[in-house]
Amino acid sequence: MIDPPSTSAARRGRPRSAAVDGVVIETVLRLIAAGSSLAELSMEGIAREAGVGKATVYRRWPGKEALLIDVLATVDSQPLPELPGTSFRDDLIVAVESIRRRGVAKRESALMRTMLTEAHSSPELWRCYHDTVIATRREALAGLLRRGMANGDIRPELGENVELLVDFVTGPLLARATLRPDAELSPDLTERLVDLLLDGMRPRG
Repeated sequence: MIDPPSTSAARRGRPRSAAVDGVVIETVLRLIAAGSSLAELSMEGIAREAGVGKATVYRRWPGKEALLIDVLATVDSQPLPELPGTSFRDDLIVAVESIRRRGVAKRESALMRTMLTEAHSSPELWRCYHDTVIATRREALAGLLRRGMANGDIRPELGENVELLVDFVTGPLLARATLRPDAELSPDLTERLVDLLLDGMRPRG
């Protein structure tokens, strides 16, 4: 089993340097963004690229998977967007725009593609990626969609499967970010997509 992020890096001995931790984690993200697969990464190679000793890295993380858990936790530390609350459409635009921005951020889109590749070969790492990065963001979007139903912006029958509705909202941009890296993710795409989504979700008649 993989230790959770809160315990994966706890080690005995001298106090840890947050600066060194940050350099190593940023190095991993840089290597992934440059096209390295998880299989190609090694603790020795990461230490060399980070400009620190191999022993320094091993004092902090017992192996590559423990280091990757802390990398995922760092990505998840970015706060969720603050919704304006002026209208359901405005809130949905902010939520969808945050997905688009993650898609155009080179290291985050590379990490998403890498984790999709690893889903079957490293199920424990995928589970941690889901629990650390994906689940919180999906639940926040689900909450927004439930409020949209309660306010009459979304047909109530769509609430029978909120998880499917979340997929409906997130799917187009995630597909472009992970499966079609050559497809456009221009700033005006968010409002166009939200209006298409609302056209399909709003009450009829």
